[in-house]
Amino acid sequence: MAKAGPVYVCAECGAVHAKWSGRCDACGAWNSIHEEAPAAPGPGGVRLPRSHRAAILTDLSSTEAPPPRTLSGIGELDRVLGGGLVPGSAILVGGDPGIGKSTLLLQAAAAFAGSGLKCVYVSGEEASAQVRMRAGRLGLGQANVQLAAETDLTGILTMLDAERPDLVIIDSIQTMWSDAVGSAPGSVSQVRSAAHELAGFAKRRGSAVVLVGHVTKEGQIAGPRVVEHMVDTVLYFEGERGHQFRILRSVKNRFGPADEIGVFEMTGGGLAEVQNPSALFLSGREERAPGSSVFAGIEGTRPVLVEIQALVAPSPHSQARRAVVGWDGARLAMILAVMEARVGLPFTGLDVYLNVAGGLRISEPAADLAVAAALLSAREDAALPADMVVFGEISLSGALRPVSQTENRLKEAQKLGFSQAALPERSKAAEGTGVALRSVPDLAAFAGSMFGAG
Repeated sequence: MAKAGPVYVCAECGAVHAKWSGRCDACGAWNSIHEEAPAAPGPGGVRLPRSHRAAILTDLSSTEAPPPRTLSGIGELDRVLGGGLVPGSAILVGGDPGIGKSTLLLQAAAAFAGSGLKCVYVSGEEASAQVRMRAGRLGLGQANVQLAAETDLTGILTMLDAERPDLVIIDSIQTMWSDAVGSAPGSVSQVRSAAHELAGFAKRRGSAVVLVGHVTKEGQIAGPRVVEHMVDTVLYFEGERGHQFRILRSVKNRFGPADEIGVFEMTGGGLAEVQNPSALFLSGREERAPGSSVFAGIEGTRPVLVEIQALVAPSPHSQARRAVVGWDGARLAMILAVMEARVGLPFTGLDVYLNVAGGLRISEPAADLAVAAALLSAREDAALPADMVVFGEISLSGALRPVSQTENRLKEAQKLGFSQAALPERSKAAEGTGVALRSVPDLAAFAGSMFGAG
């Protein structure tokens, strides 16, 4: 039998190529293809033995008790996990370097240890003494958490089989290596193999395993996409170093709602949970400032109010600039085109800057009307009422479309002292929210009623 030659694997998407190339044909990434040794073939002609235990079939009407959960006592973390930690679950946590992933997970390990779980923290990037120093700064020096500084996957699994912990934290998955895979640590094959072995250990032993993952410059978890499919929950730890806010966002959760967020504040004593994110995001807001609107959004199951800021100024360059922080730049271009075509307000020759205050990133289309309101306010140099919230989706025809969970948005606005709301017609808003509603059919009517424009 001919000996298998080397394979070439893309570090971004995991695609396998027959030969090296400067650009991956699957994902388009440049200089991401690396040579790896092929997996050892099994004995020729040997079939896998047939299992002695037949698979068990059930019907759709079968009922099972929900999985037991353990609360950490950190409310924001328990919320993102879907109500607590599930035994046997595999969790992947990603975030930018220095954002606070290790701090959060060390605090979480101490909290779960205080709830009676046996916790093991395995660090592949720092020595045990460095982890102890961080624990001392956080006031967690007496927490019942076992430490290990190791990168050998076989040795780690042997230790875990002997200790049988309830919670295992691996920091990080890119530093783990197995001698069964003939490639360097951090490569696609090593990351995939390590994630598979650790996720298998979680299911086999009933231990919850948390994997820390590095992220690429685009903000995605580094390594093959299949790693995110192997785990039960994928969390992203977001935030700007210039802001004290940190947001833990769930993008996948087999045991709870996805797109749930937990808000933390970075303090000298570590990460402190924020009970009322809306009040924090609106703190320091100027009253009746042109170019500012308050958006009533929904993050997972939680209503959140956030300020959207816009600046429109004459451009000194031949091509006007568009800068966006915290929102989709392509959607901003669409809103500007709709305002020019349907409302008759051109932005040609004007620089447009848009910012979501507080470091939050908004993805739902319900923010369209709030963005348009901030842009109109900045262009006309006229402030919106200080006690008004705005939300609604804008279609390409300029019409406003209703959004979901209108009542929850209005209740959160009323709780923070807002007395009126601008929203699309046909929105399902219940009476008794304490907020006066200003329903508008389209963007042109909104611009005319609020600013006399259009």
